[in-house]
Amino acid sequence: MAANTLTELEAVLTVARLGKFRAAALELGVSTTALSNAVGKLERTLGVRLFNRTTRSVSLTEAGQQFVAQVAPAVREIHAAMDTVRGRQATPSGTLRINAFPTAAREIFSRLVLPFLQEHPQVHIDIVTEGRLVDIVAGGFDFGVRGADHVPVDMIALPLGLARRNVVVGSPGYLKARGMPLIPQDLAGHSCLRVRLPNGAIHRWPFEKEGRTVLIDVEGAMTLDEASLARAAALASVGLTLAMESNVRDDIEAGRLVRVLEDWTPTLPPLSLYYPSRRNPTAAFKAFVDFARRHGGADGEARSVMDRNTPDVEDQG
Repeated sequence: MAANTLTELEAVLTVARLGKFRAAALELGVSTTALSNAVGKLERTLGVRLFNRTTRSVSLTEAGQQFVAQVAPAVREIHAAMDTVRGRQATPSGTLRINAFPTAAREIFSRLVLPFLQEHPQVHIDIVTEGRLVDIVAGGFDFGVRGADHVPVDMIALPLGLARRNVVVGSPGYLKARGMPLIPQDLAGHSCLRVRLPNGAIHRWPFEKEGRTVLIDVEGAMTLDEASLARAAALASVGLTLAMESNVRDDIEAGRLVRVLEDWTPTLPPLSLYYPSRRNPTAAFKAFVDFARRHGGADGEARSVMDRNTPDVEDQG
């Protein structure tokens, strides 16, 4: 077997996971040409085509699907063995990969990630943000960051204790022209910025008061799938938006946006840093867990997550 076969296997697995050569090349830090050559070399060695390629899409062949299913666990074992060796280092180093909702990543960035890097300059942090809930083990991530109610049941969760809340906001100009909604049902008379979920469904705005829960199918001039666009549209007086409080706190304090239906917007479960159980974690992995315990803002006690549903969720803030 050629000495660089592991590199070629990594290339195939990354393309299979992301479905695009360009995205896989960016993640692996190589050129698209080099990645394509690595995949092609392995295909020639095996004597079988692993991918169907067109100008618009990449998909695994039947042989490719079988190959990936058999090879992926072996490659994970190889990396686990390498991590075991790295774990003997006195100084944390290497790369830690974190998957998080965009808002969750923003909330931990200044509080955890940047201070950790200052304390451990030899560690590289790779953060991937996406709205859908992913399998962090299959995706090759060390950690995930989600609301505590969305952590998979087989993970170890470390509560971060960060207060989170949805808010409905609009610009002073919009509210002057359209009036102030007093109850969720009043939104029927307002232009609202609708949010499309990763599964294509339109998000229903959740409200709660005195034990009563209400879900509202809002209507409006725009449908978006990115929180920053909804914020920009609200600032432009296009309509009301449902946002994470942390995303619009500065705008509220500056008077650019005004909070409405405040007594109807419930608090959300705190964020959790979660990860799979590891027998031989690297020094960097152990250092990050310890840092999160000390600086995460919760009681610092990691726990296994039990009896919890894991619905498809998105970055609702």
